[in-house]
Amino acid sequence: MTNTLPRLVIFDLDGTLVDTGPDLTAALNHALGVLGRREVDEESVKEMVGLGARKLLERGLEATGVMTDELIDAGVQPFLDYYAANICVGSKPYPGLEAAMDELAADGVTLAVCTNKPQRLSELLIEALGWQGRFAAILGADRVPQRKPHPSHVLSTIEAAGGDVRSTAFIGDSIVDVTAAKAADVPVIAVSFGFPDRPADTLGADAVIDSYAELIPALRRLAASATW
Repeated sequence: MTNTLPRLVIFDLDGTLVDTGPDLTAALNHALGVLGRREVDEESVKEMVGLGARKLLERGLEATGVMTDELIDAGVQPFLDYYAANICVGSKPYPGLEAAMDELAADGVTLAVCTNKPQRLSELLIEALGWQGRFAAILGADRVPQRKPHPSHVLSTIEAAGGDVRSTAFIGDSIVDVTAAKAADVPVIAVSFGFPDRPADTLGADAVIDSYAELIPALRRLAASATW
């Protein structure tokens, strides 16, 4: 083991570990179709992701006409059912991710997932990708009282993974992730290739990476000001 890497690395899921854009877009367009709305394109959907299914549907409705709570209520279950049945049709891990996770695991680093995706869908996706056993904890939004950007979601993930906040780093793609990690006093690296609603270098992360080949060097650089 080495003191130049954190002992726990927590990842966001959508837009960080996995490009889920194609399947989220298909599920949202299915729900919008049920509600008599037009489809939205994948790039627009990527800008809507981050705060769970209801917020995604809300943003989809706003983009296609009038949004009401009644329409959201009517569309959530069709979205969830379709997505669960098509969880990993077009979704793919980002290039270099699995090699980076292998290297971290070989160094004794524990991995975990902190996501605003529901727990069941998170587990279905991870299983479909063949990642069973890679993560010490997976904490979806419905497993905590307050989801990201609240810091308790990050802190609960650390606890569930058996980690220590003083030796943890967070990897995410959005202001939701950076805000949550910062509030939990956890160093955070933003990926520039995910689903951010603004440029990654404006999120306020401790570092930004453009590919997973840069992850471990970035973690080692952060170690200069950490106590890992």
